[in-house]
Amino acid sequence: MNSHSLSLAFPSPPLNVYYFFAKLEYMPRTYLGEFELIVMLAVIRLHESAYGVPIVKEIEEHTGREASIGSVYATLERLEQKCFISSSVGESTPERGGRAKRYFAITTTGLREARAAKKALTTLWRGVPVHEG
Repeated sequence: MNSHSLSLAFPSPPLNVYYFFAKLEYMPRTYLGEFELIVMLAVIRLHESAYGVPIVKEIEEHTGREASIGSVYATLERLEQKCFISSSVGESTPERGGRAKRYFAITTTGLREARAAKKALTTLWRGVPVHEG
């Protein structure tokens, strides 16, 4: 059997099938976790003042939960990788020892995901029976 007859016996799938599976393998996870949604909402609420410390304060003030600066920055990094937020570096300031603040903003994709999460949660809550105990 020559190599030509082998290729006829076992035709290779079209290129788009390989592309499809390769695309699935490398697609990032895009669902939102609870803390990710909380951080995104804090960024939205703070608008142009959204950087580390105010984000932590916003979360703590409105949720009653403690939030460490480390967990907030780790979450911001993850959200940026998912393209739900973007960041930019501001001017350096003397009160920060010459370091610049890193500001965060919601992206169109992030806003769409936050609205989808709100819709899903609202719909699910409508079906929860009210139990008074």
